[in-house]
Amino acid sequence: MNILGIETSCDETAVAIVQDGKTVLINLIASSIAKHQKYGGIVPEIAARDQIKQIIPLIRTALQETGLNWGKIDKIAVTEKPGLISSLLVGINTAQTLAWLKQKPLLKIDHVKGHIYANWLEQQNKIQFPIMILTVSGGHNEMMLMHAHDNFELIGETLDDAAGEAFDKVAKMLGLGYPGGPVVSKLAEKGNPQAFKFPRSLNQNDNFNFSFSGLKTAVLYTLRDITKQALSSRQLKQSVQKYEQHALACCSQQTLSKQTKADLCASFQAAVCDSLSKKLVKAAEKYAVKEVHLAGGVSANFYLRQIVQERMNVSEALKNVPLRYPKKIAYCTDNAAMIAAAAFF
Repeated sequence: MNILGIETSCDETAVAIVQDGKTVLINLIASSIAKHQKYGGIVPEIAARDQIKQIIPLIRTALQETGLNWGKIDKIAVTEKPGLISSLLVGINTAQTLAWLKQKPLLKIDHVKGHIYANWLEQQNKIQFPIMILTVSGGHNEMMLMHAHDNFELIGETLDDAAGEAFDKVAKMLGLGYPGGPVVSKLAEKGNPQAFKFPRSLNQNDNFNFSFSGLKTAVLYTLRDITKQALSSRQLKQSVQKYEQHALACCSQQTLSKQTKADLCASFQAAVCDSLSKKLVKAAEKYAVKEVHLAGGVSANFYLRQIVQERMNVSEALKNVPLRYPKKIAYCTDNAAMIAAAAFF
């Protein structure tokens, strides 16, 4: 079965064709991220306008490069929620129109479930249930117990900010640009993760929820303290928001050394990944799962993958349990192949 997937939940315009939920025939992604970088984040109207221009040419290219015609497409799948409303409407309206014109069944897919099914793409081994899944990216952060296909139990979620959003905000504080996740992780490789003691929220053994707003504030206050010698006493009395602006200015003027920035990134990343990995492993042990999965944009973080595997290796209950994450980095971030896979299963 060939399913044409469409994903337009944020700034990407993505189209893919997936066979039988696993074999990716083509996976195309057109990003408008360069247009958003000067704003330090996604501007919904700019994203939607770019998606309107990109989506039909991408669908044509997908069909041409795979040598398929509409007679070989069995179904159409599209992201329904969550996401930016204006962007979602571009994908949904396109999919609905094509489904009507070409007389194809249309499946509307939850974006988070799409990320979960990215682990089925190009996967040769049989995946066994139950699975403990950590989905983590810029807009969402959930712990899911997957009993079977389309049978999910929410175990925990973020109570405020998602981990990916925290990466972006810390990158902004340090003047590192947008998107923040990749650049913070890259700089963290040169830093000392023990250089700064940042908090780990909600550390109770039976609590599988997450919170990263306090961590962001801790980084902000640490940055303020480091740079306070460069600020006047009058500036020091201003609001937290002003502190962030001043800290940014100081960073851009190289008040912070490269090593200090690297240490801040490493310590922040360690705090995030420590919280995520501890809760994931505890939940996996409690529910006696047969597999552990990472999904979402932050699943591309190599440090997170490493620390989760290390914790599983020292767990008697999990040392022989497989850890899976998407086969390719392109399947971690928003893409249409995962939407088509979710639709198949």
